[in-house]
Amino acid sequence: MAKIKVTQVKSSIKRTEKQKRTLEALGLHRIGQEVEHDTTPAIMGMIDKVKHLVSTSEA
Repeated sequence: MAKIKVTQVKSSIKRTEKQKRTLEALGLHRIGQEVEHDTTPAIMGMIDKVKHLVSTSEA
């Protein structure tokens, strides 16, 4: 299965609780942190909800 790297580039301060929980579910806690996930529809949907806070690249 394909992998995707997700990096948090903006703060979660002053964001909705839903967006904060989505970042937590992705495993992101601080700016600059990078995590790797399988490219599944669920993960892609989560990334789409917080796309203004993260950057992605192929792993």
